[in-house]
Amino acid sequence: MGREEIAALIAILTAENEAGSSSPVRGVWSIHFDKKRGAFTFDKCENDGYCEERPSVIALDGTVLDPGGPLFG
Repeated sequence: MGREEIAALIAILTAENEAGSSSPVRGVWSIHFDKKRGAFTFDKCENDGYCEERPSVIALDGTVLDPGGPLFG
């Protein structure tokens, strides 16, 4: 990641922190940057890849591309 991406991540995390419990970023275990999509993936998988939710995906400009959510039920 370069400076632009790091600045975007800081802005996204700040905005999501202010959003409180409604934030799609709450409960993540890892953050990945997808250079091709120009977006961050906030992954909620734990225990060596076990996932009950699909990851939240947020673009560099803060647009929520996918809020994530349950995989089951």
